[in-house]
Amino acid sequence: MRRLRFYGLLLLLAVAPALKAQRAPRYAVAPAPPHASLLVQVRDSIDALMRRYGVPGLSAAIGVNGKLIWAEGFGYADVENRVPMLPQTKLRVASVSKSLTSAALGLLVEQGKLDLDAPVQRYVPTFPKKRWPITTRQLAGHLAGIRHYRDQEFYSMKHYDSVVEALEVFKDDTLLFRPGTRYSYSSYGWNLISAVIEGASGEPFLQFMRRYVFDPLGMHDTVAEHVDSLIMYRARFYVYRDSLLMNAPYVDNSVKWAGGGFLSTAPDLVRFGNGLLTGRLLKPETVQLLFTSQRTEDGQETGYGMGWRVGEHLGRHFVWHTGGAVGGSSVLVLLPEAQVVVALIANLQGVRLAPLGFWIADQVAQHVVEAAAAVPSD
Repeated sequence: MRRLRFYGLLLLLAVAPALKAQRAPRYAVAPAPPHASLLVQVRDSIDALMRRYGVPGLSAAIGVNGKLIWAEGFGYADVENRVPMLPQTKLRVASVSKSLTSAALGLLVEQGKLDLDAPVQRYVPTFPKKRWPITTRQLAGHLAGIRHYRDQEFYSMKHYDSVVEALEVFKDDTLLFRPGTRYSYSSYGWNLISAVIEGASGEPFLQFMRRYVFDPLGMHDTVAEHVDSLIMYRARFYVYRDSLLMNAPYVDNSVKWAGGGFLSTAPDLVRFGNGLLTGRLLKPETVQLLFTSQRTEDGQETGYGMGWRVGEHLGRHFVWHTGGAVGGSSVLVLLPEAQVVVALIANLQGVRLAPLGFWIADQVAQHVVEAAAAVPSD
């Protein structure tokens, strides 16, 4: 009997670390804002979302008035090795890459190097002429008639050495419609935009993004996902198949850097949003250009500016973008009226993060107003 108890104790000691590891640790690096009750609600809401979707790991961050006020990692960046999700964990931000790239367009417009309404062949002379001319403005608003993914292209494993080379996937296809007449979402349109940026700037796309967008905002954890490189703090990525959590299939995102190929962190995405709202990167009128919904030729608003979705939620005007990658989901939410930025990134495919992002931003805005009202005036 004593021997059984002894072996039982050894078994308990052996499994205790594993049981503890199941409790999805949390790691925060930014100081919490002076709204403890709000943070409790935010954490509870994130926990509920993770349980609902079975999310292995999630990174979250909040910015207010140009400052990063909170960042935290939930769950695991690597489930098999029990590596916790940290605020500095790099995740696939997917189509939020379009928002990052839109800043490069704004910079080139300000520098007088890019005419948004010129035919794209001015900057990418090797791109075949179509039945109708295509402009960068139309590309940036998904009005150009460029197609989206087909068949298994979303799971591309082919490596491309340049953004111009990656155009081969769709460059010879006919347009879906006359540019300007319809809205049709296209990540490949942003492939062409990256080539436009190279042509207008005279620099490789990724180099331009690093020098003029990421480094000036201190976004040192935002990189292109080179599959053959060692990238510190890169997460593992997951999907569900037959209700089982599985490793996501191998993909090479060199086919779409601008449209969905960047890795980033929640704090870096907040730094980006803060930089736009405070005028650190672009002039206010340029930011407004990116944030203003485009229209079809018949005057209908599309709800999409240049790399950003725009619209009303919870009675407020939001600017945002979602992302869905192989093994990743993301959302970057901006509430310009309150100078609030919220970023959520998960290492699981198919997670609806936008509703939670809107809710968090709305709650933060309310608390900022309440806190300001509680400060006694002189």
